[in-house]
Amino acid sequence: MHNIPNTVMFVMAMEVILKAAEGSAGPANLGGGGSMPPLKAFMDDTTIICSKEDETRRMSTRLDDLMSWCRMEFKPKKSRSLSIRRGKIDEATTFTVAEQQIPTVSQEPIKSFGRWYDSSMKDTRRGAETLELASESLLAIHKRGFQGKFKIWCLQFMHIPKLLWPLLVYDICSSTVEAIEAKINKYSRKWLGVPLGLSDVAMYCRKAKLKLPMKSILEEYKCGKARLLTMLEESDDPVVKIVQPSLKTGI
Repeated sequence: MHNIPNTVMFVMAMEVILKAAEGSAGPANLGGGGSMPPLKAFMDDTTIICSKEDETRRMSTRLDDLMSWCRMEFKPKKSRSLSIRRGKIDEATTFTVAEQQIPTVSQEPIKSFGRWYDSSMKDTRRGAETLELASESLLAIHKRGFQGKFKIWCLQFMHIPKLLWPLLVYDICSSTVEAIEAKINKYSRKWLGVPLGLSDVAMYCRKAKLKLPMKSILEEYKCGKARLLTMLEESDDPVVKIVQPSLKTGI
C-alpha cells in the first residue's frame, strides 16, 4: 500500500516532463488526414513518433535536457530507434541520447508488451516460433511426474493463456493454430487416458451430456480475433477510424 502514492507521483512527474517536451515537434502525419501526438508513454517507457528526422532529433534532445535537469537519464542500451523512408527501413539514420547512439531494431530487436520488433517488420517467423514454443511447453509438462488431470490443469490454465497473447498480437494464420491444437489434442488424450481416436468434437463439445472442462485454443483464437476486430471497427478514436487497421487471420 505504501508504494501506491510513490507510483502515482512518479507517473505525474513523468507527465509533467512529457508535457514540457511535446511542443518540440508537431503531430505525426499518418496520411489520409490522420495525425497523432509525437509522444506516447506508459509509466517510464516513452515513445517518440515524428514524421521528420529533424523533429525527432529536436524532441530527443529536449527530453534529454529535461531528464538531466531532473537528475535522471535515459538508458541508450535499453532504447531502440527505427527510421522508415518511403516504406523501407533507413539503416543510415541513427539517433543519440545521453551522448550515446541508440541501437536500431536491425541491430538489436526489442520486445515490448509481449511483441518483438525487428528489421523485417513482418510476423512471418512468429508463427513458427509460437508453434515451437507450444511443442516445447507441452513436452515439458509431459515430462513432469504429475497425474494426467494435473497436466490438463497446467495446460488449460497456464500453457494456453500463455500462447493466446502472441496469437493475438501477431498476424498468425489459422493453419498454424490448427497445428498447435493438433499437438495439444495428442497430449491431452494421453493425459486423460482416452482412446487416441477420440474426436475433437467429443473433447470440446458444449452440448453433449458429458462435457469436459477444456477449451479449444483454436476457438479461443477465433474469439480473440473477433473481439479485437470489433474493438477496432467500433473504436471512437479518430486515428483508428482514419487508419482502419486490418487483421490478417485467415479465418
